Amino acid sequence: MDRGFFNIAVFLDLQKAFDTINHVVLLKKLDFYGLETSALNLLKSYLENRTQMCSVNGTLSRKKLITCGVPQGSILGPLLFLVYINDLPNSLEYSSTRMFADDTTLTASGKSVADVEMAINYDLANVKRWLSANKLSLNLVKTEYLY
Repeated sequence: MDRGFFNIAVFLDLQKAFDTINHVVLLKKLDFYGLETSALNLLKSYLENRTQMCSVNGTLSRKKLITCGVPQGSILGPLLFLVYINDLPNSLEYSSTRMFADDTTLTASGKSVADVEMAINYDLANVKRWLSANKLSLNLVKTEYLY
């Protein structure tokens, strides 16, 4: 800003981030990062065949199989989520990213408003492709930007 550049920040909000983690994609990423087969199998067994049910006024629903997401309230859940989104910055060409848990901010700067808009729009298209490939989506109502 002190150099006279225009800046934009886009605050991304992932829709149901921890609940929509695809187990197959997560395990492929863990394999890519070098987890040994025994550790991968342990994590696979941790994620698979999980069930949940609801209690309303003392009446329990039937069990339902959970096919995606990381267990919340666990120590591993946030770590597995971070592994899952760790490669998001690799999809960016013009902007920088700051990530904390499921909060991600893209920032871009340029000598003109047109330069900044081009840069951020280009990278938002990249983010859209990355999200699609990783079976995630943005919560557009909570995603904001700031010039």
